[in-house]
Amino acid sequence: MQHMTATFLLASMLALGACKGSGGKSEGIDIGRNEPRAETPEVQAADGGMGQPALAAGLNIPLETLGYSEKEYFLSGTARSYLSRAGQVLTEDGLWDIEAGTAAPYVTRAVVYRPLAAANFNGTVIVEWMNVTSGSDVSPVLIYTHNELIREGYVLVSLSAQAAGVESTKALDPERYTRLQHPGDNHSYDIFSQVGQAVWDHADLLLDGLIPQRVIGAGESQSSYRLVTYANAVHPLVTVYDGFLLHSRLAKPAPLATEGDVPGSTAIRSNLGVPVLVFQTEADINEVTRQSETSTYRLWEVAGTAHFDAYGGGAGLTDTGDGQGAVLAVQALLSPPKSVFGLITCDKPINAGPMNFVLSAAIHALDKWVRTGNPPATANQLQAIDFTLYSPRLERDASGNALGGIRTPFVDVPLAVLSGAGNSGGNGFCGLFGTTTPYNAAELDARYPTQQVFVNAWTAATEEAVDKGFIRPADGQALIDAAKRVQISPDI
Repeated sequence: MQHMTATFLLASMLALGACKGSGGKSEGIDIGRNEPRAETPEVQAADGGMGQPALAAGLNIPLETLGYSEKEYFLSGTARSYLSRAGQVLTEDGLWDIEAGTAAPYVTRAVVYRPLAAANFNGTVIVEWMNVTSGSDVSPVLIYTHNELIREGYVLVSLSAQAAGVESTKALDPERYTRLQHPGDNHSYDIFSQVGQAVWDHADLLLDGLIPQRVIGAGESQSSYRLVTYANAVHPLVTVYDGFLLHSRLAKPAPLATEGDVPGSTAIRSNLGVPVLVFQTEADINEVTRQSETSTYRLWEVAGTAHFDAYGGGAGLTDTGDGQGAVLAVQALLSPPKSVFGLITCDKPINAGPMNFVLSAAIHALDKWVRTGNPPATANQLQAIDFTLYSPRLERDASGNALGGIRTPFVDVPLAVLSGAGNSGGNGFCGLFGTTTPYNAAELDARYPTQQVFVNAWTAATEEAVDKGFIRPADGQALIDAAKRVQISPDI
Protein backbone atom coordinates (compact mmCIF):
# COMPACT_ATOMS: atom_id res chain seq x y z
CA MET A 1 0.00 0.00 0.00
CA GLN A 2 1.02 3.58 -0.51
CA HIS A 3 2.86 5.46 2.23
CA MET A 4 1.04 8.53 3.51
CA THR A 5 2.37 12.03 3.83
CA ALA A 6 1.67 14.05 6.95
CA THR A 7 -0.87 16.08 5.01
CA PHE A 8 -2.81 12.99 3.96
CA LEU A 9 -2.72 11.60 7.49
CA LEU A 10 -4.15 14.80 8.89
CA ALA A 11 -6.87 14.78 6.25
CA SER A 12 -7.73 11.24 7.27
CA MET A 13 -8.03 12.17 10.91
CA LEU A 14 -10.25 15.14 10.20
CA ALA A 15 -12.52 13.17 7.91
CA LEU A 16 -12.99 10.32 10.34
CA GLY A 17 -13.35 12.61 13.30
CA ALA A 18 -15.73 15.24 11.90
CA CYS A 19 -19.19 15.24 10.51
CA LYS A 20 -20.22 19.04 10.21
CA GLY A 21 -28.03 -4.70 -12.82
CA SER A 22 -27.99 -7.32 -11.80
CA GLY A 23 -27.22 -10.95 -12.17
CA GLY A 24 -26.93 -11.75 -8.47
CA LYS A 25 -29.51 -12.85 -5.95
CA SER A 26 -29.47 -12.75 -2.19
CA GLU A 27 -29.97 -16.06 -0.44
CA GLY A 28 -32.00 -14.33 2.27
CA ILE A 29 -34.28 -11.36 1.69
CA ASP A 30 -35.45 -11.08 -1.93
CA ILE A 31 -35.37 -7.43 -2.92
CA GLY A 32 -36.59 -7.93 -6.49
CA ARG A 33 -33.36 -6.52 -7.85
CA ASN A 34 -34.01 -7.26 -11.52
CA GLU A 35 -36.41 -4.35 -12.04
CA PRO A 36 -36.08 -1.44 -11.81
CA ARG A 37 -32.33 -1.20 -12.28
CA ALA A 38 -29.75 1.54 -12.38
CA GLU A 39 -27.81 2.56 -15.44
CA THR A 40 -24.47 0.82 -15.83
CA PRO A 41 -21.35 2.97 -16.18
CA GLU A 42 -18.36 2.18 -18.32
CA VAL A 43 -15.45 0.72 -16.36
CA GLN A 44 -11.76 1.09 -17.15
CA ALA A 45 -8.74 -0.02 -15.13
CA ALA A 46 -6.70 2.96 -13.93
CA ASP A 47 -3.29 1.53 -14.69
CA GLY A 48 -0.68 2.09 -17.38
CA GLY A 49 2.33 2.94 -15.25
CA MET A 50 0.85 5.90 -13.40
CA GLY A 51 1.20 6.47 -9.65
CA GLN A 52 -0.59 4.69 -6.81
CA PRO A 53 -4.28 5.28 -6.04
CA ALA A 54 -4.81 8.42 -3.96
CA LEU A 55 -6.39 7.97 -0.55
CA ALA A 56 -6.10 10.31 2.38
CA ALA A 57 -5.74 7.22 4.56
CA GLY A 58 -4.68 3.84 3.28
CA LEU A 59 -3.17 0.82 4.97
CA ASN A 60 0.57 0.63 5.44
CA ILE A 61 0.58 -3.15 5.25
CA PRO A 62 1.61 -5.55 2.46
CA LEU A 63 -1.80 -6.66 1.22
CA GLU A 64 -0.35 -9.11 -1.29
CA THR A 65 1.24 -11.15 1.50
CA LEU A 66 -2.23 -11.43 3.04
CA GLY A 67 -3.76 -12.72 -0.19
CA TYR A 68 -5.36 -9.44 -1.27
CA SER A 69 -4.94 -6.91 -4.04
CA GLU A 70 -5.64 -3.19 -4.44
CA LYS A 71 -6.63 -1.89 -7.86
CA GLU A 72 -8.19 1.35 -9.04
CA TYR A 73 -10.83 1.81 -11.74
CA PHE A 74 -12.38 4.75 -13.54
CA LEU A 75 -16.16 4.67 -13.96
CA SER A 76 -18.01 6.97 -16.33
CA GLY A 77 -21.56 7.63 -17.40
CA THR A 78 -24.44 10.07 -17.09
CA ALA A 79 -25.93 10.53 -13.63
CA ARG A 80 -29.29 12.02 -12.69
CA SER A 81 -30.11 14.33 -9.85
CA TYR A 82 -33.30 13.83 -7.82
CA LEU A 83 -35.95 16.06 -6.27
CA SER A 84 -39.17 15.51 -4.41
CA ARG A 85 -42.11 14.76 -6.65
CA ALA A 86 -44.29 17.79 -7.35
CA GLY A 87 -46.68 18.40 -4.48
CA GLN A 88 -44.96 15.86 -2.20
CA VAL A 89 -43.46 16.83 1.15
CA LEU A 90 -40.53 14.80 2.44
CA THR A 91 -41.57 13.59 5.89
CA GLU A 92 -39.73 12.36 8.98
CA ASP A 93 -40.88 8.78 8.45
CA GLY A 94 -38.60 8.51 5.41
CA LEU A 95 -41.44 7.43 3.10
CA TRP A 96 -40.26 9.78 0.40
CA ASP A 97 -41.57 10.10 -3.15
CA ILE A 98 -39.02 11.53 -5.57
CA GLU A 99 -38.41 11.88 -9.29
CA ALA A 100 -35.42 12.33 -11.54
CA GLY A 101 -34.12 15.81 -12.24
CA THR A 102 -31.32 16.87 -14.55
CA ALA A 103 -28.68 14.54 -15.97
CA ALA A 104 -24.98 15.24 -16.38
CA PRO A 105 -21.84 13.31 -17.38
CA TYR A 106 -19.34 12.12 -14.77
CA VAL A 107 -16.08 10.23 -14.48
CA THR A 108 -15.16 9.01 -11.01
CA ARG A 109 -12.91 6.39 -9.53
CA ALA A 110 -13.11 3.45 -7.13
CA VAL A 111 -10.40 1.48 -5.38
CA VAL A 112 -11.19 -2.24 -5.23
CA TYR A 113 -9.76 -4.55 -2.57
CA ARG A 114 -10.32 -8.21 -3.37
CA PRO A 115 -9.01 -11.71 -2.61
CA LEU A 116 -6.31 -12.83 -5.03
CA ALA A 117 -7.71 -16.37 -5.01
CA ALA A 118 -11.27 -16.75 -6.30
CA ALA A 119 -11.81 -19.62 -3.87
CA ASN A 120 -11.40 -17.21 -0.97
CA PHE A 121 -14.18 -14.85 -2.10
CA ASN A 122 -17.27 -15.16 0.10
CA GLY A 123 -19.62 -13.67 -2.50
CA THR A 124 -20.22 -10.34 -0.73
CA VAL A 125 -19.15 -6.96 -2.13
CA ILE A 126 -19.26 -3.87 0.09
CA VAL A 127 -19.48 -0.56 -1.76
CA GLU A 128 -18.29 2.18 0.58
CA TRP A 129 -19.32 5.78 0.07
CA MET A 130 -15.99 7.32 1.02
CA ASN A 131 -15.97 10.10 3.61
CA VAL A 132 -14.99 13.57 2.33
CA THR A 133 -15.45 15.76 5.39
CA SER A 134 -11.81 16.85 5.16
CA GLY A 135 -12.11 17.49 1.43
CA SER A 136 -10.23 14.25 0.65
CA ASP A 137 -11.38 10.66 0.27
CA VAL A 138 -11.09 8.43 3.35
CA SER A 139 -12.15 4.78 3.69
CA PRO A 140 -13.17 4.09 7.32
CA VAL A 141 -14.50 0.61 6.45
CA LEU A 142 -11.04 -0.31 5.20
CA ILE A 143 -9.21 1.13 8.20
CA TYR A 144 -11.45 -0.30 10.92
CA THR A 145 -12.53 -3.68 9.49
CA HIS A 146 -9.81 -4.82 7.08
CA ASN A 147 -8.90 -7.81 9.27
CA GLU A 148 -12.46 -9.12 9.05
CA LEU A 149 -12.72 -8.34 5.34
CA ILE A 150 -9.50 -10.23 4.56
CA ARG A 151 -10.03 -13.29 6.72
CA GLU A 152 -13.63 -13.77 5.51
CA GLY A 153 -12.98 -12.97 1.83
CA TYR A 154 -15.03 -9.84 1.15
CA VAL A 155 -14.53 -7.43 -1.72
CA LEU A 156 -14.47 -3.75 -0.75
CA VAL A 157 -15.13 -1.06 -3.36
CA SER A 158 -14.09 2.33 -1.95
CA LEU A 159 -15.93 4.87 -4.11
CA SER A 160 -15.34 8.56 -4.75
CA ALA A 161 -19.04 9.41 -4.76
CA GLN A 162 -18.84 13.14 -4.11
CA ALA A 163 -17.39 16.17 -5.85
CA ALA A 164 -14.96 17.01 -3.03
CA GLY A 165 -13.33 13.60 -3.28
CA VAL A 166 -13.01 13.80 -7.05
CA GLU A 167 -11.58 17.33 -7.09
CA SER A 168 -9.09 16.72 -4.28
CA THR A 169 -7.97 13.51 -5.98
CA LYS A 170 -7.32 15.41 -9.20
CA ALA A 171 -5.25 17.94 -7.29
CA LEU A 172 -3.15 15.22 -5.71
CA ASP A 173 -2.14 13.66 -9.04
CA PRO A 174 -3.29 15.73 -12.05
CA GLU A 175 -1.65 13.40 -14.57
CA ARG A 176 -3.27 10.24 -13.28
CA TYR A 177 -6.69 11.78 -12.71
CA THR A 178 -7.05 14.29 -15.53
CA ARG A 179 -10.16 12.47 -16.81
CA LEU A 180 -12.14 12.76 -13.61
CA GLN A 181 -15.16 15.07 -13.54
CA HIS A 182 -18.06 15.41 -11.14
CA PRO A 183 -21.26 17.39 -11.85
CA GLY A 184 -21.98 18.08 -8.17
CA ASP A 185 -23.32 16.23 -5.15
CA ASN A 186 -26.92 16.34 -6.34
CA HIS A 187 -25.77 13.63 -8.76
CA SER A 188 -23.87 11.61 -6.14
CA TYR A 189 -26.84 9.40 -5.29
CA ASP A 190 -27.19 8.13 -8.84
CA ILE A 191 -23.43 7.64 -9.09
CA PHE A 192 -23.64 5.41 -6.02
CA SER A 193 -26.41 3.41 -7.68
CA GLN A 194 -24.52 3.07 -10.94
CA VAL A 195 -21.30 1.87 -9.34
CA GLY A 196 -23.25 -0.71 -7.37
CA GLN A 197 -24.84 -1.78 -10.65
CA ALA A 198 -21.39 -2.05 -12.20
CA VAL A 199 -20.48 -4.64 -9.56
CA TRP A 200 -23.20 -6.85 -11.02
CA ASP A 201 -22.81 -6.02 -14.70
CA HIS A 202 -19.04 -5.61 -14.99
CA ALA A 203 -17.75 -8.11 -12.46
CA ASP A 204 -15.48 -9.54 -15.13
CA LEU A 205 -13.43 -6.33 -15.01
CA LEU A 206 -14.27 -4.57 -11.75
CA LEU A 207 -13.93 -7.77 -9.66
CA ASP A 208 -11.42 -9.44 -11.98
CA GLY A 209 -13.90 -12.22 -12.71
CA LEU A 210 -15.17 -12.87 -9.19
CA ILE A 211 -18.93 -13.52 -9.21
CA PRO A 212 -20.91 -11.40 -6.71
CA GLN A 213 -23.85 -12.81 -4.82
CA ARG A 214 -24.60 -9.85 -2.54
CA VAL A 215 -23.82 -6.13 -2.67
CA ILE A 216 -23.98 -4.03 0.52
CA GLY A 217 -23.75 -0.23 0.79
CA ALA A 218 -21.79 1.29 3.67
CA GLY A 219 -20.75 4.70 4.93
CA GLU A 220 -19.40 6.38 8.07
CA SER A 221 -20.34 9.74 9.61
CA GLN A 222 -20.67 12.24 6.74
CA SER A 223 -21.20 9.35 4.33
CA SER A 224 -23.88 7.67 6.42
CA TYR A 225 -25.63 11.05 6.54
CA ARG A 226 -25.89 10.79 2.75
CA LEU A 227 -26.82 7.10 2.78
CA VAL A 228 -29.88 7.83 4.92
CA THR A 229 -31.14 10.03 2.08
CA TYR A 230 -30.08 7.43 -0.48
CA ALA A 231 -31.92 4.63 1.31
CA ASN A 232 -35.15 6.59 1.78
CA ALA A 233 -35.24 8.28 -1.60
CA VAL A 234 -33.28 6.38 -4.24
CA HIS A 235 -33.09 2.75 -3.18
CA PRO A 236 -36.82 2.12 -3.78
CA LEU A 237 -36.36 3.33 -7.37
CA VAL A 238 -33.31 1.25 -8.25
CA THR A 239 -32.88 -1.68 -5.89
CA VAL A 240 -29.16 -2.24 -6.40
CA TYR A 241 -28.12 -2.96 -2.81
CA ASP A 242 -28.97 -5.93 -0.59
CA GLY A 243 -28.41 -4.08 2.68
CA PHE A 244 -26.84 -1.05 4.33
CA LEU A 245 -24.35 -0.39 7.13
CA LEU A 246 -24.80 3.11 8.56
CA HIS A 247 -21.89 3.90 10.86
CA SER A 248 -22.15 6.96 13.16
CA ARG A 249 -25.20 8.53 11.51
CA LEU A 250 -26.70 11.83 12.54
CA ALA A 251 -30.39 12.31 13.15
CA LYS A 252 -30.40 14.67 10.18
CA PRO A 253 -30.15 13.28 6.64
CA ALA A 254 -28.24 14.94 3.80
CA PRO A 255 -30.04 17.26 1.38
CA LEU A 256 -31.60 15.65 -1.65
CA ALA A 257 -31.13 18.59 -4.02
CA THR A 258 -31.00 21.80 -1.97
CA GLU A 259 -30.18 22.56 1.65
CA GLY A 260 -33.27 22.24 3.83
CA ASP A 261 -35.31 20.15 1.43
CA VAL A 262 -35.37 17.20 3.86
CA PRO A 263 -36.62 17.13 7.48
CA GLY A 264 -34.20 17.97 10.27
CA SER A 265 -34.46 14.41 11.56
CA THR A 266 -35.57 11.34 9.66
CA ALA A 267 -36.02 7.64 10.35
CA ILE A 268 -35.16 4.90 7.89
CA ARG A 269 -38.31 4.14 5.94
CA SER A 270 -40.18 1.13 7.32
CA ASN A 271 -40.74 -0.51 3.92
CA LEU A 272 -37.16 -0.38 2.67
CA GLY A 273 -37.18 -4.15 2.20
CA VAL A 274 -33.48 -4.81 2.90
CA PRO A 275 -31.52 -5.05 6.16
CA VAL A 276 -30.14 -1.88 7.74
CA LEU A 277 -27.67 -2.05 10.62
CA VAL A 278 -26.98 1.28 12.35
CA PHE A 279 -23.74 1.34 14.36
CA GLN A 280 -23.46 4.17 16.90
CA THR A 281 -20.62 5.04 19.24
CA GLU A 282 -21.23 6.75 22.55
CA ALA A 283 -20.72 10.11 20.84
CA ASP A 284 -23.25 9.49 18.07
CA ILE A 285 -26.38 8.32 19.84
CA ASN A 286 -29.62 10.13 19.10
CA GLU A 287 -33.32 9.51 19.54
CA VAL A 288 -34.04 9.20 15.82
CA THR A 289 -31.94 6.07 15.33
CA ARG A 290 -33.86 4.46 18.20
CA GLN A 291 -36.78 3.78 15.88
CA SER A 292 -38.66 0.53 16.37
CA GLU A 293 -36.68 -2.51 15.37
CA THR A 294 -38.17 -4.67 12.63
CA SER A 295 -37.18 -7.65 10.55
CA THR A 296 -34.98 -5.26 8.53
CA TYR A 297 -33.74 -2.71 11.11
CA ARG A 298 -31.26 -3.10 13.95
CA LEU A 299 -29.37 -0.59 16.09
CA TRP A 300 -26.03 -1.26 17.78
CA GLU A 301 -24.88 1.27 20.40
CA VAL A 302 -21.44 0.38 21.74
CA ALA A 303 -20.22 1.23 25.23
CA GLY A 304 -16.74 2.68 25.57
CA THR A 305 -16.45 4.03 22.03
CA ALA A 306 -15.91 7.45 20.44
CA HIS A 307 -16.57 8.93 17.00
CA PHE A 308 -12.84 8.57 16.30
CA ASP A 309 -10.25 6.72 18.35
CA ALA A 310 -6.69 5.56 18.88
CA TYR A 311 -7.03 2.58 16.53
CA GLY A 312 -8.24 4.67 13.61
CA GLY A 313 -5.55 7.25 14.33
CA GLY A 314 -2.63 4.87 14.41
CA ALA A 315 -2.63 1.12 15.04
CA GLY A 316 -5.34 0.41 12.48
CA LEU A 317 -3.14 1.50 9.60
CA THR A 318 -0.52 -1.17 10.31
CA ASP A 319 -2.62 -3.99 11.83
CA THR A 320 -2.03 -7.15 9.79
CA GLY A 321 -4.35 -9.35 11.85
CA ASP A 322 -1.50 -11.30 13.47
CA GLY A 323 -2.66 -10.46 17.00
CA GLN A 324 -0.36 -7.51 17.51
CA GLY A 325 -3.27 -5.12 16.98
CA ALA A 326 -5.02 -6.66 19.99
CA VAL A 327 -1.85 -6.29 22.07
CA LEU A 328 -1.64 -2.62 21.12
CA ALA A 329 -5.34 -2.21 22.00
CA VAL A 330 -4.81 -3.52 25.53
CA GLN A 331 -1.62 -1.49 25.95
CA ALA A 332 -3.45 1.65 24.83
CA LEU A 333 -5.83 1.27 27.77
CA LEU A 334 -2.84 1.54 30.10
CA SER A 335 -0.96 4.21 28.17
CA PRO A 336 -3.28 5.94 25.69
CA PRO A 337 -1.99 8.45 23.12
CA LYS A 338 -2.87 12.14 23.27
CA SER A 339 -1.88 12.77 19.65
CA VAL A 340 -3.21 11.49 16.35
CA PHE A 341 -0.58 10.56 13.77
CA GLY A 342 1.73 12.87 15.71
CA LEU A 343 0.03 15.79 13.96
CA ILE A 344 -2.59 16.97 16.41
CA THR A 345 -2.43 16.85 20.18
CA CYS A 346 -5.43 16.77 22.47
CA ASP A 347 -5.66 18.00 26.03
CA LYS A 348 -6.44 14.50 27.28
CA PRO A 349 -5.58 10.99 26.05
CA ILE A 350 -7.97 9.93 23.28
CA ASN A 351 -10.42 7.04 23.33
CA ALA A 352 -8.87 3.57 23.12
CA GLY A 353 -12.18 1.70 23.03
CA PRO A 354 -13.31 -1.41 21.12
CA MET A 355 -14.89 0.16 18.01
CA ASN A 356 -12.86 -1.81 15.45
CA PHE A 357 -13.62 -5.14 17.10
CA VAL A 358 -17.39 -4.56 17.30
CA LEU A 359 -17.56 -2.95 13.85
CA SER A 360 -15.97 -6.06 12.37
CA ALA A 361 -18.69 -8.10 14.08
CA ALA A 362 -21.27 -5.73 12.60
CA ILE A 363 -19.97 -6.45 9.09
CA HIS A 364 -20.34 -10.17 9.75
CA ALA A 365 -23.80 -9.80 11.31
CA LEU A 366 -25.13 -7.73 8.40
CA ASP A 367 -23.71 -10.11 5.82
CA LYS A 368 -25.25 -13.10 7.59
CA TRP A 369 -28.55 -11.22 7.81
CA VAL A 370 -28.57 -10.57 4.09
CA ARG A 371 -27.63 -14.18 3.35
CA THR A 372 -30.25 -15.80 5.58
CA GLY A 373 -32.92 -13.21 6.31
CA ASN A 374 -32.40 -13.78 10.05
CA PRO A 375 -31.53 -10.53 11.89
CA PRO A 376 -28.96 -10.35 14.68
CA ALA A 377 -30.24 -10.37 18.22
CA THR A 378 -31.49 -7.08 19.61
CA ALA A 379 -28.72 -5.18 21.40
CA ASN A 380 -29.23 -3.19 24.58
CA GLN A 381 -29.19 0.59 24.24
CA LEU A 382 -26.86 2.85 26.17
CA GLN A 383 -28.51 4.42 29.21
CA ALA A 384 -28.70 8.02 28.07
CA ILE A 385 -29.58 11.06 30.17
CA ASP A 386 -29.55 13.39 27.18
CA PHE A 387 -28.58 13.24 23.50
CA THR A 388 -26.34 16.26 23.02
CA LEU A 389 -24.54 15.67 19.72
CA TYR A 390 -21.01 14.33 20.24
CA SER A 391 -21.31 14.97 23.98
CA PRO A 392 -24.30 13.05 25.32
CA ARG A 393 -24.64 12.38 29.04
CA LEU A 394 -24.80 8.70 29.96
CA GLU A 395 -25.47 6.74 33.10
CA ARG A 396 -22.18 5.24 34.28
CA ASP A 397 -21.19 2.35 36.51
CA ALA A 398 -18.97 2.48 39.57
CA SER A 399 -15.95 2.06 37.31
CA GLY A 400 -16.88 5.18 35.37
CA ASN A 401 -17.85 3.41 32.17
CA ALA A 402 -21.18 3.70 30.37
CA LEU A 403 -24.09 1.49 31.36
CA GLY A 404 -26.05 -0.41 28.75
CA GLY A 405 -25.16 -0.81 25.12
CA ILE A 406 -23.04 -3.56 23.64
CA ARG A 407 -20.62 -4.83 26.27
CA THR A 408 -17.00 -5.87 25.77
CA PRO A 409 -14.09 -6.60 28.12
CA PHE A 410 -12.93 -3.02 27.55
CA VAL A 411 -15.75 -1.79 29.79
CA ASP A 412 -16.68 -4.88 31.83
CA VAL A 413 -13.11 -5.72 32.89
CA PRO A 414 -11.82 -2.18 32.77
CA LEU A 415 -8.26 -0.93 32.82
CA ALA A 416 -9.43 2.63 32.25
CA VAL A 417 -12.48 4.85 32.06
CA LEU A 418 -13.55 5.19 28.42
CA SER A 419 -15.78 7.95 27.10
CA GLY A 420 -16.95 9.18 23.73
CA ALA A 421 -16.82 12.79 24.92
CA GLY A 422 -14.95 15.12 27.23
CA ASN A 423 -11.80 15.94 25.27
CA SER A 424 -10.64 19.30 23.96
CA GLY A 425 -7.88 20.92 21.94
CA GLY A 426 -6.82 20.23 18.39
CA ASN A 427 -8.74 23.23 17.06
CA GLY A 428 -11.93 21.65 18.32
CA PHE A 429 -11.56 18.27 16.68
CA CYS A 430 -10.47 16.51 19.86
CA GLY A 431 -14.01 16.87 21.15
CA LEU A 432 -14.86 14.04 18.77
CA PHE A 433 -12.06 11.74 19.92
CA GLY A 434 -13.34 10.94 23.40
CA THR A 435 -11.09 10.13 26.32
CA THR A 436 -9.24 7.34 28.06
CA THR A 437 -8.43 7.76 31.75
CA PRO A 438 -6.22 4.85 32.88
CA TYR A 439 -6.49 3.52 36.39
CA ASN A 440 -3.42 4.07 38.52
CA ALA A 441 -1.37 1.21 39.90
CA ALA A 442 -3.23 1.15 43.21
CA GLU A 443 -6.60 0.96 41.48
CA LEU A 444 -5.38 -1.83 39.21
CA ASP A 445 -3.95 -3.78 42.16
CA ALA A 446 -7.24 -3.46 44.03
CA ARG A 447 -9.21 -4.75 41.05
CA TYR A 448 -6.79 -7.41 39.91
CA PRO A 449 -4.51 -8.65 42.74
CA THR A 450 -2.78 -10.99 40.27
CA GLN A 451 -2.34 -11.04 36.51
CA GLN A 452 -4.29 -14.28 36.39
CA VAL A 453 -7.31 -12.69 38.06
CA PHE A 454 -7.34 -10.11 35.27
CA VAL A 455 -6.82 -12.71 32.53
CA ASN A 456 -9.65 -14.89 33.86
CA ALA A 457 -12.11 -12.00 34.06
CA TRP A 458 -11.06 -10.60 30.65
CA THR A 459 -11.39 -14.04 29.08
CA ALA A 460 -14.89 -14.58 30.47
CA ALA A 461 -16.10 -11.16 29.28
CA THR A 462 -14.54 -11.66 25.86
CA GLU A 463 -16.11 -15.08 25.45
CA GLU A 464 -19.50 -13.66 26.40
CA ALA A 465 -19.17 -10.93 23.75
CA VAL A 466 -18.15 -13.54 21.18
CA ASP A 467 -21.09 -15.76 22.11
CA LYS A 468 -23.48 -12.83 21.64
CA GLY A 469 -21.99 -12.02 18.25
CA PHE A 470 -20.46 -8.67 19.21
CA ILE A 471 -16.83 -9.77 18.75
CA ARG A 472 -15.63 -12.17 16.07
CA PRO A 473 -14.08 -15.41 17.33
CA ALA A 474 -10.65 -14.66 15.82
CA ASP A 475 -10.61 -11.23 17.43
CA GLY A 476 -11.79 -12.72 20.71
CA GLN A 477 -8.90 -15.16 20.78
CA ALA A 478 -6.47 -12.38 19.92
CA LEU A 479 -7.81 -10.26 22.79
CA ILE A 480 -7.53 -13.18 25.23
CA ASP A 481 -3.96 -13.84 24.12
CA ALA A 482 -3.18 -10.14 24.46
CA ALA A 483 -4.43 -10.10 28.04
CA LYS A 484 -1.92 -12.83 28.85
CA ARG A 485 0.94 -10.91 27.22
CA VAL A 486 0.37 -7.39 28.57
CA GLN A 487 1.47 -6.89 32.17
CA ILE A 488 -1.26 -4.67 33.56
CA SER A 489 0.59 -3.44 36.64
CA PRO A 490 4.23 -3.40 37.67
CA ASP A 491 3.16 -4.57 41.12
CA ILE A 492 1.71 -7.92 40.04
